[in-house]
Amino acid sequence: MANLLFENYKLGNITLSNRLVMAPMTRSRAIGNIPNDLMAEYYAQRAGAGLIVTEGTSPSPNGLGYSRIPGLFSAEQIAGWKKTTKAVHEKGGKIFVQLMHTGRVAHQINLAEDAKVVGPSKIVAAGEMWTDAQGMLPHTEPHALSTDEVQATIQEYVQAAKNAVEAGFDGVELHAANGYLIEQFLNGKINDRTDQYGGSTENRSRFLIEIAEETIAAIGKDKVGVRFSPFSGFNDIPAYDEVHETYVYLAKKMNELGLVYIHLLDHSPSGKDLVPQNLRKEIRDSYNGTIIWCGAYTKESANAALASGEADLIAFGKAFVANPDLVERLAADADLNQPDFNTLYTPDEKGYTDYPALAEA
Repeated sequence: MANLLFENYKLGNITLSNRLVMAPMTRSRAIGNIPNDLMAEYYAQRAGAGLIVTEGTSPSPNGLGYSRIPGLFSAEQIAGWKKTTKAVHEKGGKIFVQLMHTGRVAHQINLAEDAKVVGPSKIVAAGEMWTDAQGMLPHTEPHALSTDEVQATIQEYVQAAKNAVEAGFDGVELHAANGYLIEQFLNGKINDRTDQYGGSTENRSRFLIEIAEETIAAIGKDKVGVRFSPFSGFNDIPAYDEVHETYVYLAKKMNELGLVYIHLLDHSPSGKDLVPQNLRKEIRDSYNGTIIWCGAYTKESANAALASGEADLIAFGKAFVANPDLVERLAADADLNQPDFNTLYTPDEKGYTDYPALAEA
């Protein structure tokens, strides 16, 4: 089988050196929610990826639900991210920032005093959230956003996208997956609103569509992608009757808007969920842009997905955590470092920038 994975690829107005994408992964190294030198080193180590998508980065003080995740709404955060984009670009890489508002997946202790946990409704997420101050605590009951507050939140995404361009990013990924704020609006079991952002599939999709429309107007369609995770169940996202209908509708709407890519997460290789083949096909048939799939791919399965046309790019997650030179290792069929799961979210360089490259090993 041909090694399509290592071919150049044209994504909007940029050319990627290969078809490997470094998937967005929360790493919790942004002390004070400000990107720093350690993060710049981490991403620069992995600049061999055709495209890097950063960890989830909040567009709002209200969206910093986890400890030590970065934001992109202040001058200090823009300045901090400039270190990362400069370091990645100097190594020939391309990098999008993932805009992730945690919504109800949050604890108030992790937010500033003048910020609050919000959601489409007051329904609390099951489970607990780590806080540096008090350890694990149950999720905070969210404040149900008013219609005016929903529209103000949309503008926070738009401003964060403008800030991303100022910080030197090649584009932004709207995080509409994994149970965070945008997916909370999409889900009919969590969104019980009665205004234009609740009820029908079209209304529940409106929050994302308006974010996408206005972000495109602000920075251009070649700089805007979106991430979905149909049937994931992650972060207490229950199944609902219109899942299939919702994602086909969204694929068509994203196609009309001309977003540069749809990034799809499928947990089925790890046994957590299954995105049916008919939904995969309908998304592919409904959307003419670049499709990225992510989900425990190997070199062989990635090349097979590219050859079949199901995907145009393949994202790797945990493999990039432990292998800063993953592209070189895959090309050489070399052994991979295994990630240390105990240090995924710790605050320092251990388990972050200290994994050996192949040459060092």
